[in-house]
Amino acid sequence: MRQPHILVVDASGSAGLPYDRHLARLQPMEVRVERSLEKALESLRRDSWDLGIVTARARPSADVLYTTLKKADPQLPMVVIDSQPSVERARACLQAGAGDYLDIARAETDLEDSLVRLLAISRRVAAEEVLRRVVERPYSFDEFLGESPPMRAVYSMIDRVAASNVDVLVTGETGTGKELVARSLHRRSRREGGPFVPIDCGAIPDALLESELFGHERGAFTGADARRIGLVELADGGTLFLDEVGELPLPLQAKLLRVLQERRVRRVGGRQENAVDVRVVAATSRPIDQMVTKGEFRRDLFYRINVVRIDMPPLRIRGDDIGLLAEAFANRASQEMSRSVGGLSPDAYQVLKNYPWPGNVRELNNVVRRAVAMTSGTTIGLDDLPDELITASGRAGSGDGEAVGFFAERAAQTARFELQYLTDLLTRHLGDVSAAAREARLPRGTLYRLLKGHDLDAASFRREG
Repeated sequence: MRQPHILVVDASGSAGLPYDRHLARLQPMEVRVERSLEKALESLRRDSWDLGIVTARARPSADVLYTTLKKADPQLPMVVIDSQPSVERARACLQAGAGDYLDIARAETDLEDSLVRLLAISRRVAAEEVLRRVVERPYSFDEFLGESPPMRAVYSMIDRVAASNVDVLVTGETGTGKELVARSLHRRSRREGGPFVPIDCGAIPDALLESELFGHERGAFTGADARRIGLVELADGGTLFLDEVGELPLPLQAKLLRVLQERRVRRVGGRQENAVDVRVVAATSRPIDQMVTKGEFRRDLFYRINVVRIDMPPLRIRGDDIGLLAEAFANRASQEMSRSVGGLSPDAYQVLKNYPWPGNVRELNNVVRRAVAMTSGTTIGLDDLPDELITASGRAGSGDGEAVGFFAERAAQTARFELQYLTDLLTRHLGDVSAAAREARLPRGTLYRLLKGHDLDAASFRREG
């Protein structure tokens, strides 16, 4: 992990207080001692610091010295040690934002505890500030659900590689649960206690990507009025999830490659490099192999992140997992909405089974949530599903694809029966939908949806007198 950088300002230099001895009892730290205010200000402008120790001798006074340094770096937490302590100066320093104010006579006993507390606070504040900038994902759930062979293969791969430290590339269509794989790898690894930092590479504007990933120093560019830690640095000790990594522009791919190879990051506008200990899990819904061939994605970066590959199956090939997921989403939505919806009708389930799900699990979740909100009964029926979904499902179910097996054959037989039944029904009633619905004992809305799903127009069955 990156060692904290501590700037000490003391006119007496290293001989003023035994700083090395104090800090030696803590985690490894990099310490620089500056004897003059001018040198300290230069160090603040030039380098990045995690904490400051300001030891005030006779002149300038502690409050003046602290205030001057605070203006140079408003975000830097600082401990003030005063050789001439007073209530007035203590109040002035603390009100101005000092993390602590110590009497030099008690520095031997109090400094260590003060540094530990301030470093913890500094790390937490930085993490909270960065995570607020991370774009929230619209879809996530706590654990996998499904027992289809393709998903069991995914579970097996996660079990085999989670405990290692290798980088992983997760591929699959949008909505298949790639972030869930990354979170599962993180939870099952030795990094579980560290941060999990997701970055949606396609959601951050190109002009801000470098600053978001690597951070920046104060004054690095217009508007950079304060130092900001980057998302890569925040993931130190944990897992960095690069979602939609294929969206990264080529120039930034080169910079990311260097960071991943060296495990060191330099903030925009900074001079020093900070070591980072991260495991990288990258994901993409784009055909990344073709992108590499076409020169749209760097080959060397591809090899760097593609140490282990996990391919997420699309929902349409997961068989009965569709029913398991739909029931789980319905139960969850019912609880959230305080409804008493118990599940899906057989007809609704058949439609969900036949639908190709281009949006995968995310789309299924949205459809089920909508149905729970729309239904007036205790079971989701055809009337509660979107018309376009029923239409697409009917076309898919009546197709002559190469799929075989019980469920595929049942869907095809059902589609053929529906088409013949509806054709005969409308023929008998000369296209009168109301009369046809009464005979079929179906709501008119449901009958209209079934007709639409099979491209049947009631008007074409009417005879002209």
